Amino acid sequence: MDSNTPAQLLQLAYRADLDLLVGRWTHEPNTSLLPAAYRELAREAGASRCRYWLQDIRRRVVNDPATTRWLLTDYFPDMARRLGGLRVAYLTSPTLLAHIMADPEFKTVEYYTDKPYQIHFFGDEGAAVAWLFEF
Repeated sequence: MDSNTPAQLLQLAYRADLDLLVGRWTHEPNTSLLPAAYRELAREAGASRCRYWLQDIRRRVVNDPATTRWLLTDYFPDMARRLGGLRVAYLTSPTLLAHIMADPEFKTVEYYTDKPYQIHFFGDEGAAVAWLFEF
């Protein structure tokens, strides 16, 4: 199977026991595949009505600034409206996290305080899941 299809790029699993949607990105994507992968993520989130997402991006090495802007201005606000709120924990490698944080447009967790969606980055999966359900 072609690894450049959205289904191979992003493996999704809904954990009903935790009401958690886990997305594991399998490799660094061609940016042209991202819209279809995010449509699949939206479809799965809508089907399960899940607003808690763990996105494992440890196998990725760069972050596309145009995609990040689109996520923050369009995708996440839309998903938050559709789901009644949204919390996304990104599980990253140290190298990718440094790259993301070095971007001049990087938003800290405090930026999201008054937003209907919240995003945070982690190097530890347990800490990421704990944050998702922290109130």
